[in-house]
Amino acid sequence: MRNFVVKHFREMKNIRNFCIIAHIDHGKSTLADRLLEYTDTISAKDMEAQVLDDMELEKERGITIKSHAIQMDYELDGEHYVLNLIDTPGHVDFSYEVSRSIAACEGALLIVDASQGIQAQTISNLYMAIDNNLEIIPVINKIDLESAKPEEVEDQIVDLLGCDPEEIIRASGKTGAGVPEILKAIVNRIPAPVGDPQAPLQALIFDSVFNPFRGIIAYFKIENGTIRKNDFVKFMATGKEYHADEIGILKLDMVPREQLSAGNVGYIISGIKSSKEVKVGDTITHVERPATEPIDGFEEVKPMVFAGVYPIETEDFENLRTSLEKLQLNDASLTFVPESSAALGFGFRCGFLGLLHMEIVQERLGREFDMDVITTVPNVSYRVYDKKGNMTEVHNPSGLPDITLIDHIEEPYIRATVITASDYIGPIMTLCLGKRGELVKQEYISGNRMELTFDMPLGEIVIDFYDKLKSISKGYASFDYHIHGFRESKLVKLDILLNGESVDALSTLTHADNAMTFGRRMCEKLKELIPRQQFDIAIQAAIGAKIIARETIKAVRKDVTAKCYGGDITRKRKLLEKQKKGKKRMKQIGSVEVPQKAFLAVLKLD
Repeated sequence: MRNFVVKHFREMKNIRNFCIIAHIDHGKSTLADRLLEYTDTISAKDMEAQVLDDMELEKERGITIKSHAIQMDYELDGEHYVLNLIDTPGHVDFSYEVSRSIAACEGALLIVDASQGIQAQTISNLYMAIDNNLEIIPVINKIDLESAKPEEVEDQIVDLLGCDPEEIIRASGKTGAGVPEILKAIVNRIPAPVGDPQAPLQALIFDSVFNPFRGIIAYFKIENGTIRKNDFVKFMATGKEYHADEIGILKLDMVPREQLSAGNVGYIISGIKSSKEVKVGDTITHVERPATEPIDGFEEVKPMVFAGVYPIETEDFENLRTSLEKLQLNDASLTFVPESSAALGFGFRCGFLGLLHMEIVQERLGREFDMDVITTVPNVSYRVYDKKGNMTEVHNPSGLPDITLIDHIEEPYIRATVITASDYIGPIMTLCLGKRGELVKQEYISGNRMELTFDMPLGEIVIDFYDKLKSISKGYASFDYHIHGFRESKLVKLDILLNGESVDALSTLTHADNAMTFGRRMCEKLKELIPRQQFDIAIQAAIGAKIIARETIKAVRKDVTAKCYGGDITRKRKLLEKQKKGKKRMKQIGSVEVPQKAFLAVLKLD
């Protein structure tokens, strides 16, 4: 494609804003690479695989963790178009970020893997796009694979969208097949943005990144109005006011501009130092001529899963605080407050969006900040009502009020969707019902693929649900969920005692029906993992004052009678009595060391 000089572009009818919807590993980032290559947005020397995934962790796992945006120039029939690709993360944990990226677009590419077919995540993001009235362009990717079943997948898409088979584009991110057709479809099928450049400014923030030299950079899409360099602007949700030191568009690097008007996607730098001041979904407006109301859909991102994060060496506490603060600049959805534990010392209670988010934060702490940490059993937030009707949110089992003061406890429920081949329905139902799930509906999507919908407690899927689901379905089931309110539940606090001392880092809130088996399994696991000492160690699981399970680790015993060759039995007895007294004294002053792998093993209890 021939290069052309880009004029300062203001015409809204030639702008197209679109995003890509796909399940994890359906080739979204690779197809994005081909689009950038075909439109000469990126030169051959800068080209690398998954160019929009700039984190080492993203490339390694093949997932998008942080959404990105990039602008492409494209010419069709002598007309010059500006295409803004707003990339989205694919995992369920980041669904709010996906919703804001979708709100900034007028169209979406729906990418489905030709060998895997439609998965749960695709459907949930697709419904979100349809709710926002986006124009959907279906694309079957990876048609070059030997295991590709394009005809079968085409039928699934037609059933799902109700579109004509001719509208579906077949493509391959690897070979570049179908890319010209995708670009033409983006121009011809996706509507241009609508908005009034003369109206008061309304710009939707769909993402932000931290730059150590420039502060927080916010990415926005202008719905109405025009923004110029050095304008005095206000962020409506936080009420903070700033000068727009620099605005511009997003190519592979940031390109400064003097002004941007309605329909455009760009960035703003205004020297913001704290990530708490920039919230995804917020609206930017002018201080002098403000918009009457913000763009709707904004909500505070609430962490769903909580876990204690402790440094292995106590003196690393301040380093851990600094590392978490730096991480929070890049990831505003991470929350943390200091807490202390008798077993682990000082650390932080961190809030995460979900299990993948927690895993990523842990891995980034290790890679980027060289911090080795111990993470306690993850749990969710519960609503505890006392007898006077007051409600408190509890994120940590040790924060639970006295049992006599509690009237009832409510736990968060999710609406979960599982898509799988009908061969695995039995084991999957057994798994979900065993996790206190309730079957809401089941229906065939196409052929032998079924969609199951369950209502389940979030606390039940936090530990090992996803691993089990993948293993019983041989990796073929896909899983997606969203929060579905709170319900009253019969929960009890399960304490683990070592020699009568409670280990607060191992206490969990669990359902009364599961407490007995969970307590027994914990005791058995700890018996395997805690090294033997010079005295007996009693491991007990307790609910309040009632002990429900017990294991004993026997003492390591030195043979003190080895030197007695025959003679009177009283000589041996005297030596054994002396040893017994020593052991008793040692038990009073000895402390039990719980190794780090014991805390980790609790997560993989089975």
